[in-house]
Amino acid sequence: MTSPINTDVPPSGTGCAECLAAGGWWFHLRRCAECGHVGCCDTSPSQHATAHWKSTGHPVIQSFEPGEDWYWNFDTEEAGGGPELAPPTSRPADQPVPGPAGAVPADWREKIHR
Repeated sequence: MTSPINTDVPPSGTGCAECLAAGGWWFHLRRCAECGHVGCCDTSPSQHATAHWKSTGHPVIQSFEPGEDWYWNFDTEEAGGGPELAPPTSRPADQPVPGPAGAVPADWREKIHR
């Protein structure tokens, strides 16, 4: 069995891969600790990080927000720490939240999951 954390693989990009491809937007970002896929959090309208886990079985994500290094394991529903992943370890600090710039609707607060 392979480890759910691969410290050598870089992130797939600086934003949610699926949201960027579809012209969507996100609230916060999460990074798959196994393959580097960057997806949006469960507060985001499309919840792509959870969808990635469900489609791939990769259970561990890490926050991809500046200043955050916590992990979440979908299988055990536990938060915790872990090793530092390959850089970059977060989205660019000047990228807006929510993001990406220009794609967030004015009524975004009404569209997030709480």
